[in-house]
Amino acid sequence: MLDFFTIFSKGGIVLWCFQGAGVTESFTGPVNALIRSVILQERSGNNSYTHEALSLKYKLDNEFELIFVVGFQKILTLTYVDKFIDDIQLHFRDRYKNELEQKGALKLIQNNFEFDDDFKMLLREAEESSKARNHATMRTFKESEKSQKTVKSMIETKGGEKVKEPGGKKNKNTKKESPAAEPVKVDQGKASSSGPKVVENGNQGLTPEEIVQKNREKFILKRTMVPTAKPIHSKSPKPQKPKEKQMRVWGDRGSSTKELDYSGRNGDGSQNGGDQNQEAHIDLGMQLSSMKGDLLSVDYETSEEEEMEVEEEEKVVISETSKTSSKKGGGFGGMFGMLKGLVGSKSLTREDMESVLEKMREHLIAKNVAADISSQLCDSVAKKLEGKVMGTFTTVASTVKQALQDSLVQILQPKRRVDILRDVMEAQSQRKPFVITFCGVNGVGKSTNLAKISFWLIENGFTVLIAACDTFRAGAVEQLRTHQRRLNSLHPPQQHGGRPVVQLYEKGYGKDAAGIAMEAIAYARNQAFDVVLVDTAGRMQDNAPLMTALAKLIALNMPDLVLFVGEALVGNEAVDQLVKFNQALADHSMSDKPRLIDGIVLTKFDTIDDKVGAAISMTYITGQPIVFVGTGQTYNDLRSLNARAVVSALMKA
Repeated sequence: MLDFFTIFSKGGIVLWCFQGAGVTESFTGPVNALIRSVILQERSGNNSYTHEALSLKYKLDNEFELIFVVGFQKILTLTYVDKFIDDIQLHFRDRYKNELEQKGALKLIQNNFEFDDDFKMLLREAEESSKARNHATMRTFKESEKSQKTVKSMIETKGGEKVKEPGGKKNKNTKKESPAAEPVKVDQGKASSSGPKVVENGNQGLTPEEIVQKNREKFILKRTMVPTAKPIHSKSPKPQKPKEKQMRVWGDRGSSTKELDYSGRNGDGSQNGGDQNQEAHIDLGMQLSSMKGDLLSVDYETSEEEEMEVEEEEKVVISETSKTSSKKGGGFGGMFGMLKGLVGSKSLTREDMESVLEKMREHLIAKNVAADISSQLCDSVAKKLEGKVMGTFTTVASTVKQALQDSLVQILQPKRRVDILRDVMEAQSQRKPFVITFCGVNGVGKSTNLAKISFWLIENGFTVLIAACDTFRAGAVEQLRTHQRRLNSLHPPQQHGGRPVVQLYEKGYGKDAAGIAMEAIAYARNQAFDVVLVDTAGRMQDNAPLMTALAKLIALNMPDLVLFVGEALVGNEAVDQLVKFNQALADHSMSDKPRLIDGIVLTKFDTIDDKVGAAISMTYITGQPIVFVGTGQTYNDLRSLNARAVVSALMKA
């Protein structure tokens, strides 16, 4: 049933392994994929992993730095695997405790772990126990609870309460007596006398006539109370309105252009922004000289006050944990409880970390990390620390926080080389354009950030062709043409041998986007452009026809880089967007290895203060790096991601 079972250290030394009968393929491929995709990327919250046709379950032993991995066919449903891997871990630890306590890789290699007989015995017991559980006989109808129910017990009234047998008879009698006019007064008396009962139990036990009378009285009371309640509240003073712009009066002012030029004056005739124009010229000069070379990284500096706040929070958490420990320990509280919280006397358990992890999870959600990902991150940290012996005079809160911080930095750091300038130069040497496709939902800033990236590439001496493949949104082509005109004015063709550094390739609206992209790439190859930036239409992740069109564009043109543009304001929606974009690209691709999202452009980063959780959500879901960060509205407001700066902002109190 099992394909393989292996036990190895976190240093990569295989201590013992087992391969099932008839299994010819080595287990190293699936295990290496598990290490690369899960363990090294801090994704150990879920203890299962799928690799091709195999399903892998794993367990971490943090005390002895061991990893237990079992692999079996994905189509099998083996219910005993979770308990079996726990039993193997405990049995292996107990038998070889002395050998495992000897630190050093050389000593582990020298030891001989004869575990075959114990493994087969535990496997036999697990399989037999699962068979015994699976053959449970079904109950007969008479043994079930349904057979005990009667028809009367299943009848429901209008109020939603099930009627008991005596209650049902009373309701029938009252319905027969209801046509008389006099009993209405009696019902009013009943309603008034049973007032406290109504308040406590709602409409339970009332006849339909009593419910109608009760609602009528409520309505009359509401009508009488509304006019008297209005004069009670005194009117609050109205806030003063800000000074409005004065309306300009157009008269016979002459035909002189100087008299008709109002760009430097306000409506009241005062001068407007003589200094601003000078600043604009200065900013323009800064733009022209600030984007050469690699992009600046996003910086975040913590002040001393913020660090003090963090320390105070940790003290609060320590005091809470010491209170709970003193309650559990009875009279041994006070100083002993505090020392127990500080001194590393024992290995960490899940119960020790529960309160701290819950606070960390709430903190991450408040910082805009998706709720599911916050839970997975905290579970991953718990599995990473469970069984680990704490250092002397270290608190649980500081240990958990440091582990979470390390995990977040590990997630944000790119798993592969991200150097677009180098990739463009490599494509340049092969005499072909480097193609980047931008995709994302509506209104996240694809065209704007495409123009920023164009400016950065131009500053580094490359020529850019913009392919206008957004043939759906009105004004999309005109927006790109405006950016092209502005970029060419910042870098005039005279400075580049009479050739414009940016050109726009467009075929108007209503055309096939994939065809336009293909023609643009061919045009760029013929005209020796260095980079092609493909702008696509914004689309919601649930729009199947538009997602199919995007998958077709990427599958036909095979761009060098597919960038997902997402805004930093989203929380849980980021998970849904990225999962469905990747799923659509995989479903509608015609190849066995479909092109998925290669990187992320995070926009509107300047609008979120320290709520930077969207960066964590996006990188955790895709496993792809954040290549660009948009931090403003001008061409030079483009940055690269600094993982440690983002994590420090995320952990800020």
